[in-house]
Amino acid sequence: MVTAELSRRGFLAGSTLIASPVLAGLPAFPAMALDRAGQQMSKAEILATVAPELRPSAAAILESPFDFSELSDESLPRFRQWRSGVTATEGPEVATHTIPGPSGAPDIAVLVANADPETPRPAVVYLHGGGFVMGSAKQDEAIIRQIATECDCVVLAPNYRLAPETRWSGSLEDNYAGLKWTFDRAVELGILSDKIAVMGNSAGGGHAALLAIAARDRGEVPLVCQSLLYPMLDDRTGSSAPAPTHVGNILWTAPANRFGWRSFLGEEPGQPVRVAAGVPARVNDLSGLPPTFIGVGSIDLFVDENIAYARRLIAAGVATELAVVAGAYHGFDLLAPDVPVSRHFNIAKFAALRRALHG
Repeated sequence: MVTAELSRRGFLAGSTLIASPVLAGLPAFPAMALDRAGQQMSKAEILATVAPELRPSAAAILESPFDFSELSDESLPRFRQWRSGVTATEGPEVATHTIPGPSGAPDIAVLVANADPETPRPAVVYLHGGGFVMGSAKQDEAIIRQIATECDCVVLAPNYRLAPETRWSGSLEDNYAGLKWTFDRAVELGILSDKIAVMGNSAGGGHAALLAIAARDRGEVPLVCQSLLYPMLDDRTGSSAPAPTHVGNILWTAPANRFGWRSFLGEEPGQPVRVAAGVPARVNDLSGLPPTFIGVGSIDLFVDENIAYARRLIAAGVATELAVVAGAYHGFDLLAPDVPVSRHFNIAKFAALRRALHG
């Protein structure tokens, strides 16, 4: 894992620099996969870009019947049955609370782990992934338990409404309602109201970024950190901004990304001009956002947009740590959690979050 410290104020200091793995030769695989330019790459060519310890899991993904490039309005019900394979772990009990939704919208289920009024702790509002169109807070219960255990914090996960049934403004308001409820009920839940962070992976990272911007703009809930794990930040990726051939071939691809953003925005992604508020990368002013951790793999479709967002945060004076993991595909830490590269990444992301919450 290559970790770049990009902070102006020294926030999140002390990450480990780990040498990139050396890629070795691979046996041939006859099946082919399409890259973003419509050219063909063999599985051997795709796997040659993957860190050796991640290749078995990457090969399994390429053999899976769930090819996210086939996402469409018609196939979405089938894809919503997909499970990442992340299993439950030991940790605090997870309770479900029902809270009022935004005005005129349904109530929201919020999963809460580690709440204890007798022992006030920092809190993390965690937002699940799924390309804006799939997933649920319940499916990420193992991740919720892990965050609570690793960071000795309360974790709250709003079950926001999905696209395309609900566009970006509706899910943002769901998540903001969950954040505001967390802040308003801090004493009851055993939360330190001045120690609240937002966190998410993939589309959940995009949701977390939007939520941090909304919290800044509305001025009601102070945040100590945003932890964005391979976040989905820019609708132009894979559409008006094609990705390099070797990037984005495993799990989340350019066609999947176009479908996710089209569903989320209600219009074709990558247009020259659009409403910036639904796309974190298109928000002009990033100043005043909380200290940020961004982690992404070097062959993840989102690598370029994540690096660009980190650079913009730094330029805006936001303390930012960026970790780019050599040869890692989208979601590698969840799908291959026991290999060394994933363990090192998890150490870095939880260390950053602990520093923000307990510093």
